Amino acid sequence: MLPYKTIMDAQTSLNRSLTYPETLWFSYSVNKSDNLLYCHNILIFFLVYSLIPLPIMFAEVLEWLNIKCHKIQPKVKLSFDEMISCYKAVLKIFFLFVGPLQLISYPYVKLIGIRTGLPLPSGSEIVIQLVVYFIVEDYTNYWIHRMLHSKWGYDNIHRVHHEYVAPIGFAAPYAHWAEVLILGIPSFLGPAIAPGHMITFWLWFALRQVEAIETHSGYDLPWTPTKYIPFYGGAEHHDYHHFVGGQSQSNFASVFTYCDYIYGTDKGFRYHQKVLAKVCCSILFLLRCVVCYGSVFKFNNPLRCV
Repeated sequence: MLPYKTIMDAQTSLNRSLTYPETLWFSYSVNKSDNLLYCHNILIFFLVYSLIPLPIMFAEVLEWLNIKCHKIQPKVKLSFDEMISCYKAVLKIFFLFVGPLQLISYPYVKLIGIRTGLPLPSGSEIVIQLVVYFIVEDYTNYWIHRMLHSKWGYDNIHRVHHEYVAPIGFAAPYAHWAEVLILGIPSFLGPAIAPGHMITFWLWFALRQVEAIETHSGYDLPWTPTKYIPFYGGAEHHDYHHFVGGQSQSNFASVFTYCDYIYGTDKGFRYHQKVLAKVCCSILFLLRCVVCYGSVFKFNNPLRCV
């Protein structure tokens, strides 16, 4: 809870006028406890998880042609009922485990120094901290994910997440309850290393959830802004991990690709990409020959089509 009763008190303490965002934050949070502000994460998770996958879900159900051509595994198609079933299963885990964990973890948040007061962080401070959070979470998640692909870890815990060979947005947090709790640990390490404001904390969990949904969307969309993020894996990178399944020793990273490259766990994926590239080139060659001669069986010098 803010230590000021009025905006004048806040301005006097800061020795300056409040910015417009600070005024909005004061008005919203002045009568709310820090614990209540922290618990907003529960609502944020619910809204992000419920709303962000909807466009791709409807695009797949309605078979929009301009989206369908970007599906990574076009032969696999889930019905609307199957998608809703996945959504309900995740919400069950959320209300039974994630929500209560959020409620009891508040003392840890206070301990690491997540603040709710004024002044608000600058835009550059928020961006730098979010980058740190993503890097720290990605690195620790990589090793936990590899551990979950050991025989015991996969058979007893991680196999639940791999029930979706061709993942969908709703399946991003679909997992065994133990995995949900284990993989929640890396999400708190970044804020512990570089503690920031509660707003940054909210943004971190919202963006991480959006990233997980995109990664599990099953669509490699060329216009997504994440295409411009260096070393970003995206849907194509993680979809291969699900495609291979339980025996997969490739593409363990959750966000970026540098860990898989450094530790050599992307070799299968890179080989797969080379094979696909050769197949695509062969198909394009045949199609160009058909266009040139009207039939692939009637050309004399195929090199003319190259």
